[in-house]
Amino acid sequence: MKISEQVLKNAAGKGTSFLKEFRDFAMKGNVVDMAVGVVIGTAFGKIVSSLVSDVIMPVIGMLVGNTDFKALSITLQEKTADHDAVILSYGAFIQTVFDFIIIAFAIFATVKVLTKVKNTLIAEKAAVPPAPDPKEELLKEIRDLLKDQQQKN
Repeated sequence: MKISEQVLKNAAGKGTSFLKEFRDFAMKGNVVDMAVGVVIGTAFGKIVSSLVSDVIMPVIGMLVGNTDFKALSITLQEKTADHDAVILSYGAFIQTVFDFIIIAFAIFATVKVLTKVKNTLIAEKAAVPPAPDPKEELLKEIRDLLKDQQQKN
């Protein structure tokens, strides 16, 4: 009985420490930042996909002869009683390629703008000298007073 009680205590202690380690890991700033990035990235992807499929692709389809790219396909084998039709939907692939290109461009442009803003803020911060320390100012005043006194003597 004592051995099994000791095993249970050790297991409980390890479990508690394991859960504590997991909690510490999950609450680290970079994990939370990454999770926020994934959620925002997913929402951003949906916005750009809608832009591509609902705004850009209809215009491109109209320019190339009222073509709906998603509907473009080739039937490789007709449907029979034994099996379904085999269809190569290359239009969906074209749509996905356009989605990727536009999403990649949007992310590139966003990162470029954010980097420029960040660099501008850093440059502005570096251009503004920090406020002098009050102790330094007091010491400078004392120095100047001592110089004035020495010149009078």
